[in-house]
Amino acid sequence: MTLKVETKQQTNGNKVDLLKWTLFTILLLAVLVGNYYFRDISFLIRTIGWGAIVVVAAIIAATTKKGRWILQFFRESRQELRKVVWPSREETMQTTLVVAVMVAILSLMLWGIDGVLVWLIGLLTGH
Repeated sequence: MTLKVETKQQTNGNKVDLLKWTLFTILLLAVLVGNYYFRDISFLIRTIGWGAIVVVAAIIAATTKKGRWILQFFRESRQELRKVVWPSREETMQTTLVVAVMVAILSLMLWGIDGVLVWLIGLLTGH
């Protein structure tokens, strides 16, 4: 059985991360409150201020352990997305046509089944 012992540096790092996440939350709440409080100021000016504060908050969040993990996840996701082989326009059109035809066929089948069931229920109930 392995016992994980936190070093003083890890504990201080966790405290700093907690402080950064708290500051991040406070900044986002300040944006919400400020947007309401300064509603008489031009929308453009509020949007620029809002954007600047959100960027600062995102930079603060990116310096935390979880923030670095999220950034790494997005980088790796982008690399994987580059490996995807996208279908050609012709393949896309053919697949779309097949799906449309199948939807039409199935909707006609369901309409027919519904009509038969309504007719059968009408016979059974005498309507």
